[in-house]
Amino acid sequence: MANAANEMVATGRRKSATARVRIQPGTGKMVVNGVAIADYLARETLVMVATQPFDVTGNAGKYDVRARCAGGGLAGQAGALRLGIARALVRVDENLRIPLRRAGLL
Repeated sequence: MANAANEMVATGRRKSATARVRIQPGTGKMVVNGVAIADYLARETLVMVATQPFDVTGNAGKYDVRARCAGGGLAGQAGALRLGIARALVRVDENLRIPLRRAGLL
């Protein structure tokens, strides 16, 4: 699903956590439930898990992310964010499906 503002929307789920992710071209700003991702997830390893699709595809710092997470714990939410971001990236560029799939992110 694409919005008028050149924004791609995708949903990620892991365990009982759900993340509704919106990405658009930007500077790499990531906000989850209205809070910076580092403050929301609280652990550097969880931030690394959530941002892994950007690292795999070489798109770190190229997209802004806004997400709403619900359910589960922080680890489940980080996994849901990772899947949502990966799916949104595939909607932006279908050629990213192969590296994301090989990394086990889809």
